[in-house]
Amino acid sequence: MKRQSSKRRAPSRKPSAKKSAPKRPARASRKPKTSHSLPHSLSLGLAAIVEREVPFEWTIAAYDPRLPAIFSTPAMIGLMEIAASQAIRPHLPEGSISVGTRIEVDHLKAVPQGTLVQARARLAGNEDRFLIFEVEALAGELLVGRGKVYRAIIDLARFQK
Repeated sequence: MKRQSSKRRAPSRKPSAKKSAPKRPARASRKPKTSHSLPHSLSLGLAAIVEREVPFEWTIAAYDPRLPAIFSTPAMIGLMEIAASQAIRPHLPEGSISVGTRIEVDHLKAVPQGTLVQARARLAGNEDRFLIFEVEALAGELLVGRGKVYRAIIDLARFQK
């Protein structure tokens, strides 16, 4: 039996006889466009503050008893989400709610169980249909965390189906 050569041919420089698909128009930048108009008559600057004492269930020790009873990052984010939701709730159309879609948050300082934490959210803008909130968590004057929370407005009945 004769072995076939494993040598490959150099690609032909002749134009292909096959028809190529029509060229698509070049895509614009993939960065989302920032819209200056907010949906549903919401206005920039809408804000809310939520204040809670850190219970044991919100500490990392609740997840792993070998760890200290300090305020967990997920609990901090949850408090920030609640503040963002409350900032716009009275201004939403009947039957609508807002849901979290994205977070960009830094947890900067540890605080123990029992600390009074305040989460603040302010509507700062939107990208397409997503609302952007600037958020922060404070324990007195101590900045515990900060960042951005993104939320979308949805029809509750349609969502529940």
